[in-house]
Amino acid sequence: MDQETVIQYIADTFTGLEIQRPDDGPGAGDTFIFYDPRHDTDPTRRLPFTTIVTKDYQNFDTSSQLDRPNVFRLNIGVSRDTFQALFGHLPTEESTETYDFAALDRVMPHPAYGRQSWVCILNPTPETFETVKPLLAEAYGRAADQYARRHTTAD
Repeated sequence: MDQETVIQYIADTFTGLEIQRPDDGPGAGDTFIFYDPRHDTDPTRRLPFTTIVTKDYQNFDTSSQLDRPNVFRLNIGVSRDTFQALFGHLPTEESTETYDFAALDRVMPHPAYGRQSWVCILNPTPETFETVKPLLAEAYGRAADQYARRHTTAD
């Protein structure tokens, strides 16, 4: 699969999205997907529920080796319970497993944001992407719930 196929799946499956694909700056070439159905959330206060990154961020996030040709990383924010079910430990606990964060087609903790319950996969195959779809649905549902809570108290 390529990143355009992943983005198209998300856009076709979920509603109320804001998809940002910066042309310049540090995020150029990456994709940030937010739940913001009314497009009324202050951009400085919203967080994506999933992202696709295509390059390393020097001195911060280089372990996926995204400087390789045609390699991208799909990142997904899941619940602590889901994270624990996937990896056998809470996001804030140390893992007994060593991860090769440059490995393709493997769901693993995010190398920089794993402690915040983010998971990732580099270049998923169609078969593995089927196992990722429920994770995307969970992340979307969590984002929709957070949006609803913020707007219930703000309205």
